[in-house]
Amino acid sequence: MCPLHGADGHDRGKMLSMLTVPVLSLGISLPSATALALSAPSIAHLTGLDVAVIVIYFMMVMWIGYYLKSRANTSEEFFMAGREMTAWIAGLSFVSANLGSLELMGWAGSAYQYGILAAHWYWIGAIPAMLFLGIVMMPFYYVSKTHSVPGYLKLRFGQGSSTVAAVSFAFMTILMSGVNMFSMALVMKVVLGWNITFSIVVSSLAVAAYVALGGLRSAIFNEVLQFVLIWGGALLVPILGMIDAGGWTGLKTRILHDFPGQDYLHLWRGLGHFHDNPMGVHWTGIIFGLGFAISFGYWTTDFLVVQRVLAANSLRSARMAPVIGSFFKMAVPFIVILPGLLALVVLHNPNGSLMHLVGEDVVSAHPGMGLHSYNEVLPLMLVRYCGPGLLGLGITALIAGFMSGMAGNVSAFAAVWTYDIYQPMLRKNERDEHYVAVGRWATVLGVVVSIGAAYLVMHAQGIMDYVQALFSFFIAPLLGAILMGMFWKRATRAGGFWGLLTGTVTSVSLWAWVHFDPSALRLVALSPDAKDMAENMYRALWSLSITLLVTFVVSLYTSPRPESELNGLVYGATVLPKEESVAFYKNELFWAAVAVVVFVGLNVMFW
Repeated sequence: MCPLHGADGHDRGKMLSMLTVPVLSLGISLPSATALALSAPSIAHLTGLDVAVIVIYFMMVMWIGYYLKSRANTSEEFFMAGREMTAWIAGLSFVSANLGSLELMGWAGSAYQYGILAAHWYWIGAIPAMLFLGIVMMPFYYVSKTHSVPGYLKLRFGQGSSTVAAVSFAFMTILMSGVNMFSMALVMKVVLGWNITFSIVVSSLAVAAYVALGGLRSAIFNEVLQFVLIWGGALLVPILGMIDAGGWTGLKTRILHDFPGQDYLHLWRGLGHFHDNPMGVHWTGIIFGLGFAISFGYWTTDFLVVQRVLAANSLRSARMAPVIGSFFKMAVPFIVILPGLLALVVLHNPNGSLMHLVGEDVVSAHPGMGLHSYNEVLPLMLVRYCGPGLLGLGITALIAGFMSGMAGNVSAFAAVWTYDIYQPMLRKNERDEHYVAVGRWATVLGVVVSIGAAYLVMHAQGIMDYVQALFSFFIAPLLGAILMGMFWKRATRAGGFWGLLTGTVTSVSLWAWVHFDPSALRLVALSPDAKDMAENMYRALWSLSITLLVTFVVSLYTSPRPESELNGLVYGATVLPKEESVAFYKNELFWAAVAVVVFVGLNVMFW
C-alpha cells in the first residue's frame, strides 16, 4: 500500500481502508491481463457511477468516429475536415488540441515546482503569438491552401526545406504523442492502480480507432466535446481547493508560511536574477526565449494547432479562430496552475505531515518506495476532493485531455507523413484514395511508435521540462525559417534550407553539450544558476538566432526567386483577398485589441 496519498488525515482518514481494485468492475477477467493491470497500488475506489461516467464518454468518442467515417473519404475531408469549420468550432478545437493531458498534468506539476511562474506559458508564452497567427500569418497559410507548415516551406523554399521540416515535425509529434500516452497511463496508475504498460497500450487503442476512422473531422468534433468535459471536470479541484485553503488570501498566507524565501506567487517580481525564483530563470529568458522563440514557434508553425485553423470555412473564420482561442487560453491557468499552487499546502501524508513530491526520474530510480512525482499533482488532488460520481467526472476530464492531445499529434503526424514525406519522396502520382489509405495506416503507425516514445518521459524530471526541450530542438528553428520566408522577399531556397538545418543541429548540439558537460550551462543559459527550464528557453533563442543569421547570410550570396513567383507566400508580394465590412463586434481586430487589454491586466494583477 502506498504510504503517500492525497488526504489530510481529517476528512480523508478512511481512504486507506477503501482501496480496492477498480479494474475488476470493468470486466477484465483474463488472469494474465488482470495480473498485468493490477501490479501497482491504487489510491482511490471508483464506484459504479464513476465507472459509468467513464464508459459513457468512451462510447460517445467511438460513436463520433464511426459516424463521421462516411465524411472522410477524400484527402481534403480526411486531413483538413473539408475546410468546413466555423470560427467558434475551429477556435475551440485550436485550444483543445493544445489542452491535453500534457497541459493538465504537466503544468499542474510545474506549478508545484515553480509556482505561478508556470502561468507565463499561458499568457506571455501564448497570447501574443496566437494573435499574431490570426491577424498576420493566417492569410498566407489559408490563401495558399497548404495542408501543412512544411507544405508552405515547400512552396516558399523548395522540397529540401520542406523535407527537413517534415522529418523534424514528424519526429516531434511522435515524441509528444508519447508524452500524452505516458500522462494518461500515469493517471491510471495513480488513481486506479493499473500497470503503466497495460495502461499505455489499452488507452492508445481508442485514439487510434477514432482518428483512423474519421480523420481530422473526428478529431475536431471530439476536441470540442473534450473541451467541455475538461472545463466541467477540472474546475472541481480549484473551486473545492480554494474553499479548503481559505481563498486566495489564505492560500498566499500558507505558502509564505510553509515555503519561506521561495517566491511562488509573483510573475515578474523575482525575475531580476536567476537565483531569485524557483525556476532559475531571468526575465530575458521569459520574454525572448519563451515569449518569442518558443511561443511564436509553437503557435504559428506547429502544424498540430495550425491544422485546426486551416480547417475553417473562410479566411475571416480562420483569422478569428485564434483570437477566440486566446480568451479561453488566458483562463486555463485557473484550472491548471491553481491546483499546483494549492497542492503545495493541502496535500498531506497519512501522519499529517506535508507531502513532498519529487521528479519523475527520482520515482523511476526508487520503485516501490511509495514516492509521488510532480506529474501526479492533479490525480492526487482529484482523489482528495472528488467523491463518487465527481471522481469519475474528474478522471474523464483527464482522459478527455489525453485523447485530445494524442489525437491532435497523431492526426498531424498522419497529414505530414502523407503529404510532405510519402507523396513527394516515395509515391508522387497516386490516386486520392491511396493517400487517404496511407493516412489511416500512418495513424496506426504513429500510435505504435508513440507507445515506445512514452517510456522516454520516465527519464525526465517533469513532463514540461521534456516538452520544452523538444520545442527548442524543432520549433524554434522552424520559426526562423518561416519568418524569413514570409517577411523577406530576398530570402532564397538555399538560405531557407541551410538556415533551418543549421538551427536544428545547433539546438540539439547545445543540449548534448550541457548534458555531457554541465559546466557549459553558464554559457548556454548565461548563468550557472539557471535550471532546466531556463536552459530550454535560451537554447531555443540561440537556435532561432542561428537560423535567422544563416538564412540571411546564405541568401545574400544566392539568387532569389522572381517577385512574380512569391504571390501568396511573402508580405509585399501578395494580393490578399478583400473581406466584407462587418460590425465592429464581429471584427477580429476589435476582439484582438480586447484580448491585448485583458492580457496586460492579468500580468499587472499578478506582477
